[in-house]
Amino acid sequence: MKKLLLFFLLASPSVLLSQTILNSYPLDLKKTDENNQILNTQDEKTHELYVFAADSKNISILKYNNSFFLTNQFTDSIKNAADRTLLGSSISDDGNPTLYWSSGKAQNIKIIKYFLGTKTSRTLNFNFNENIEYAIATFQKNNNFYILGKEKNEQHLLLYEFKNGKCEIKMFDFSKFLFQNERGLKFTFSSLIRYFPLQKMESDEFNSLDKATGISKLYILDDRLILAFDYNLTKTQVFDLNIETSEITEKNFNQPVSKSPSRTSNSFYSENKLFQIKANKDEFLFDIKDVTSEKTIKSISVSKNDTIRFKNSPFFLQINNNKPQELKTTSKFLKQLADLRVGLSVLKNNKNTYITFGGFIEYAFSDFNFDQNYADQIKMVSFDAMLNADLEFVTNEKTEPLAIDNIYYYLSTAKNVSFQNILKLKDYTILGYYDTALKQYTFRKFTDGFIREDNGNPISNKAVFSKSFPLKKP
Repeated sequence: MKKLLLFFLLASPSVLLSQTILNSYPLDLKKTDENNQILNTQDEKTHELYVFAADSKNISILKYNNSFFLTNQFTDSIKNAADRTLLGSSISDDGNPTLYWSSGKAQNIKIIKYFLGTKTSRTLNFNFNENIEYAIATFQKNNNFYILGKEKNEQHLLLYEFKNGKCEIKMFDFSKFLFQNERGLKFTFSSLIRYFPLQKMESDEFNSLDKATGISKLYILDDRLILAFDYNLTKTQVFDLNIETSEITEKNFNQPVSKSPSRTSNSFYSENKLFQIKANKDEFLFDIKDVTSEKTIKSISVSKNDTIRFKNSPFFLQINNNKPQELKTTSKFLKQLADLRVGLSVLKNNKNTYITFGGFIEYAFSDFNFDQNYADQIKMVSFDAMLNADLEFVTNEKTEPLAIDNIYYYLSTAKNVSFQNILKLKDYTILGYYDTALKQYTFRKFTDGFIREDNGNPISNKAVFSKSFPLKKP
């Protein structure tokens, strides 16, 4: 599937490209080596940063302190993990990193712990149960590494927690819960996530609308997993999975009620709030609900003849890689939105909450020639809004770009950038990437706001900045 990146600039002659480089380290990865892989991670206890860079022969480990000074470096043979995919990492209590290397079918994992002090490593094997069908997601939390997996024909999920060389398996059983759409059709949990696969939402980044318009979403918190399903047009079904106890709590949140039939509705979870959207060609509905109390905090209804006064951007329509078009009225926007999968993406940044409302669809069509050529077509409509700390809409044409805006713009203009990783810290955001021309790994610092002296932000005028998105194959 082609992916879309939000917050790219169409054109800007007034942009300064200089950046604040925190550190660069020489690293020779061959362009032709298909086994090149780079991952970075942060020790959540010490705030030290690690870079793991592998090719077909070696793994290089770079360790930085919280001021981004290189404090240790270790290069080891990769023969024990040859032809494997680097899934993720963990940090043991003794401060040494462990990497997890998957085989092609992901039935076996090589677990390699690297001892930076003695420049040695130790390899363990982990074999999944043969009944494991697929891995839904991998992630790192609290310095541990997790794999969320699904067993064949079973109504549960298995969470594998890798910590200090040991693996603990947690089971989340969904067999007792009811899954039923608005027409009364019942189905199993297993069939639900087979036909509507769980999409992992990132908490510190904008989630593009191709992901945010999905039916099934996974949110990863410090000690819990949140699963939210929008297969039913009348409600959002939310499950809270406690990682420590394996307990599951179910809550159902009614979608806003529309005056005329709607073919699509959706939601987004953020900061213990559920943001819900429903739309058709005649009206646009938006609710915010408190997940704990289940009470509605905010409810908005806009008809096609009204003006959406809380938007902070024009209505945009984009088809494939064509230049985005501006839709002038709410009616035209809703007419385009009604044929798409509706959704919204929410990002909390300091006291403000940034929301992208819209819809997305991707489909393949044939030109009906005998050679059966197929082509992907993508269509998206969207607009932006911002809520303050009191969850009141703020309309401000002079809204400054976020650090993530600056990063996406930099990535859209920079050449020779690969294996990029984004790390959000307390007061700024770090972009780590491999420079294929200079053959070095670089950390760049980005902050919120327009360009100021010495802060390195690339966007100097948001008047030329829009939410267009070049569509690229993965």
